[in-house]
Amino acid sequence: MSSSKTKTAGARARTPVHFWIVAGLALLWNMMGAFDYLATQLKLDFYMSSFSEEQLSYFYGFPAWAISGWAIAVWSALAGSVALLLRKKWALYAFVISLAGMIVSSIYTIAMTNGYEIMGQGAVYMSLVIWIISIFLVVYSWMQLKNGVLA
Repeated sequence: MSSSKTKTAGARARTPVHFWIVAGLALLWNMMGAFDYLATQLKLDFYMSSFSEEQLSYFYGFPAWAISGWAIAVWSALAGSVALLLRKKWALYAFVISLAGMIVSSIYTIAMTNGYEIMGQGAVYMSLVIWIISIFLVVYSWMQLKNGVLA
C-alpha cells in the first residue's frame, strides 16, 4: 500500500522556505538591473547625472549588438525570476539565456573597450557580483528542477 506522503507521478516536491527567499531576492535584484538598463537607455537625467562626461560617452557609445546582449541579459534574468516565483522550469532556461547575453555584453566591455578603466574599480566589483549571482541562479534553478520544486 502506498503512503499518503508518497509523491504521485508529476507531483511537485514540497517547496522549501529558502526557495521563496531566493526567488524573492532574485526578483528584487533583477528589478534593479532592469531599472539600471532602462535608466541608462532612456538617459534619465536624475540617474545619469552621477556619471562623468567620459562615462556618459562610454555608455552612449555602445554598439547595438552590445546593447542587445545587455538587454537580453537583463530581461531574461527578470523573466527567470518571475518564473522562479511561479515555480516554472523555464526559469532555468531564462537564466541560461541571461548568461549568454552577459557574455555578449562582457565581450564588448572587457575585450573591446577600456570600460572598466572608465567606470572604475567599483564597476569591476559590481560585475563580479552580477556574474556570481547570475551563475548561482542558474545552478539554483537547476537544483530546484532536479529536486522537483520546478515543473
